[in-house]
Amino acid sequence: MNIGVIKAYTLKEFKELMRTRMIFTVYALPLTILVLFGYGIRMEVTHSRILIIDNDQSKLSGELVEKFKHSKYFNTTEANISESKALKLIKQAKKDAIIIIPTSFEKRLIKAQKIDIAIFIDGSFPNRAHTIENYIESVIINYLQNYAQRYPTFSTNIIAINPRSLFNQAMRDEDAIVPGLIGLALFVSPAILTALLIVKEKEKGTIFNFYASSINKEDFLIAKLIPPFLLHSVSVLILFLIAVYLFRVPFRGSFALYWFSSELYVLVSLSVGLLVSIVTRSQIVALVLTVIITILPGFLYSGIILPISSMSRESYIEAHMFPVMYYNHIAYDTFLIGQGLSSKKIVLYLIILMGFACVLLNLGWFLLKKELKK
Repeated sequence: MNIGVIKAYTLKEFKELMRTRMIFTVYALPLTILVLFGYGIRMEVTHSRILIIDNDQSKLSGELVEKFKHSKYFNTTEANISESKALKLIKQAKKDAIIIIPTSFEKRLIKAQKIDIAIFIDGSFPNRAHTIENYIESVIINYLQNYAQRYPTFSTNIIAINPRSLFNQAMRDEDAIVPGLIGLALFVSPAILTALLIVKEKEKGTIFNFYASSINKEDFLIAKLIPPFLLHSVSVLILFLIAVYLFRVPFRGSFALYWFSSELYVLVSLSVGLLVSIVTRSQIVALVLTVIITILPGFLYSGIILPISSMSRESYIEAHMFPVMYYNHIAYDTFLIGQGLSSKKIVLYLIILMGFACVLLNLGWFLLKKELKK
């Protein structure tokens, strides 16, 4: 390893990044991903348009209707129309759900008899429909629990449900999404920047300086990786500050673990981009290939949208082939849980990230040839 040669090439890379303005993408792209998707992705469904048909018109049915009217999740209207007309409103996309209270609601409730409440939900978007269904059921269960408290003799016929959410008690979307977006940003941005470093020299012809010089492959790769690694190390801190102070995501874990795992993860991402830059011959191809390798798996297998444990067998296996899943598990732990190195899974995932870095760097070294390809 020649320190003088590495230093000279590193300074050259810094100057090139400044000259081509590519240095701004180091911070612009991660910030865009975090802010744009952090505010844009919402799992919570609020102000659903609910129509209630109260066929009982009793005191108890009226109390249930009021429960829906005072919920932030619903924009509730009440009407005395037929079921067919109500369903037509869903077909016309004027209502998201219809709730029909039967005529015998109060009578059956007092006698603790089974009550059938009809609920029709627009299922055009299954995830949204499932969420609305859960909200409606929660309101009804809450009403029955309150009723049982007023009439103790009725409590034996009511199943008491006391749900509690751990680690994200307020059920904030930001707490569930932003840590995962940090993993996505640190997977995409370093890879895209590094993917252009070697391939652009191939297009310009300056790669012949490397072919003709005495510099070895190790020094060349180290000099290529140092500038983006140092620049993205600052990005790691910036993303942390945005998550904590702008999105107000709690941080319950070890900052040292967050920093170390993030730096290791950035090295993995840089290795992915470096490998793409070595095997391609044009910047367009390198950019497109990097986007396919990073952005698509970053969304699908990061756990932001769908939990990894809920995936099918094929998707579950594919998720474990990308480093974003391992890093995001660590990121969610450091922000929301704080278990840290006491968790064997965290230690295992750190080792796996180290394995990714070693394998990808060695593969890049092996594929890089110090000669002109025919």
